[in-house]
Amino acid sequence: MTDEKLLQGPIHAVHVELGATFAPFGGWEMPVSYAGTVGEHTAVRSAVGLFDVSHLGKATVKGAGAAAFVNSALTNDLGRIRPGKAQYTLCCTPEGGVIDDLIAYYVSDDEIFLVPNAANTASVVAEMQKTAPEGITVTDEHRGYAVFAVQGPKSAEVLKALGLPTDMEYMAYADAEWDGRPVRVCRTGYTGEHGYELLPRWDDAEAVFRALVAQVEAAGGQAAGLGARDTLRTEMGYPLHGHELSVDISPLQARTGWAVGWKKPEFWGKSALEQEKAAGPRRILLGLKALDRGVPRQGQNVMRGDELVGETTSGTFSPSLKVGIALALLDTAADVKEGDVLELDVRGRRVRCEVVRPPFVEPHTA
Repeated sequence: MTDEKLLQGPIHAVHVELGATFAPFGGWEMPVSYAGTVGEHTAVRSAVGLFDVSHLGKATVKGAGAAAFVNSALTNDLGRIRPGKAQYTLCCTPEGGVIDDLIAYYVSDDEIFLVPNAANTASVVAEMQKTAPEGITVTDEHRGYAVFAVQGPKSAEVLKALGLPTDMEYMAYADAEWDGRPVRVCRTGYTGEHGYELLPRWDDAEAVFRALVAQVEAAGGQAAGLGARDTLRTEMGYPLHGHELSVDISPLQARTGWAVGWKKPEFWGKSALEQEKAAGPRRILLGLKALDRGVPRQGQNVMRGDELVGETTSGTFSPSLKVGIALALLDTAADVKEGDVLELDVRGRRVRCEVVRPPFVEPHTA
């Protein structure tokens, strides 16, 4: 995809003003960093960071029995939550692969608001439109709302300064207003820190973002880009679609089986996933922490001597640990255990890595 065809979010000009560098991601031109990825990463872990993730999709499923329909399609059990709560869930193929992982906001029995990944929004919406019963509409609202993530130990301080609600339990949300503008505020995020995701209207995005920037900077934090978002989520072992999840990588392989409502009567891919669960997945996601100098990347062979035992799905330098880390799908037949030492082929050089179970650093989401 050429730069001319890349989509831009509602506050692209603000990112330019803040000195962002950009790169394509999911069909969108995204800010990668402003003052440097390591500094932005550290700000989130120690104070607060502000991310513009308006490229994320948005869709509304509405009509009598909308929640029941979504529950029959997506993996997690909406019956576990109630209006005012959100839930991580998966949209699977009949074969048990993952079309997308997304957040479902339970508005009412007759309305569910979905936030899929940018590149997969059209696929998720199309699948749901194709299967929705009469009376239920599935509407793509990709450009209806912006999404801003305020993440870090001082995130509540930032929201309180703007008069926005903060006293929600994890994965709960509240519909509020800032300066007369509606904003949905959810206690969630993708960094492993205490944080919030805000959904203002697309047309209100610039005013809301500028107000957030002022309060984030006052709290000793800074705007953060896609680079820090990736290092933060990798330290947590959070999956990224296209890396740890895909139509070829099942929830069981990616260790996201906890987001599957196994007792539900139906969801897309249920039969295939039940069969895989009974047989055991042929590969499993684990972490690798480098013992030698070197930064792992996606797609590198994981070796035990001369034996190929897996492949990395993500890799980066961990600003928190000051070492290279990776997520990797390892063959279960190889019987790899936590604490084992394996090797990565990094540009023809062997880098020793310890097998660990993520997260690599302690989460503070509570």
